[in-house]
Amino acid sequence: MAVDTRYPTHSVFNVPTDPIWQLSIDQYHQMIALGILTDDDPVELLEGWLVTKMPKNPAHRLTTQLTREALTALLPAGYYVDDQEPMTTDESEPEPDVMIVRGQRRDYRDHHPGPQDIAVVIEVSDTTLQRDRTLKKHIYARSGIPVYWIVNLTERQIECYTHPSGPVEHPDYQHRQDYQPTDQIPLHISDQVVGTLAVAELLP
Repeated sequence: MAVDTRYPTHSVFNVPTDPIWQLSIDQYHQMIALGILTDDDPVELLEGWLVTKMPKNPAHRLTTQLTREALTALLPAGYYVDDQEPMTTDESEPEPDVMIVRGQRRDYRDHHPGPQDIAVVIEVSDTTLQRDRTLKKHIYARSGIPVYWIVNLTERQIECYTHPSGPVEHPDYQHRQDYQPTDQIPLHISDQVVGTLAVAELLP
């Protein structure tokens, strides 16, 4: 079958295959303010597209909780752990499974954290693995999130991505390192290792 070369092949990462609607950040926030979208609607805004979030199975839920608890025990003063809550970029408002946020919770009483406020973003992946390795990674790299973890339940490993490209044509992370269940994964915050976690303790 012939390939239509008028369109770049990387565009598959920009438009999800799920049912979607295109919106700006302002439109998305207006829909929330008006009650058109509520906490009961399983959607998030990714690069201007309103995308359906996948349902979470027990293994996903358990891993998210274990990761949040383990990270909280290591955090230095001036940071906190959030889970399944929004962060706002120029074109997206993803809701990572876990993220480490700079400051105090009350600092964000009238807005969501932005990329400059995030030290680490973590996605727990099983059915979402393809999206987390492409669209989500694209968003986090373009926004300059310094550390991105994928807790890969399918392959039982943690993928650690660092050195984001920032807002270039094809955003990505320059370095990837995989950690197996027998490994210890270092937690980097502001270019400092603040502790290590046993990968096996984060997996179900």
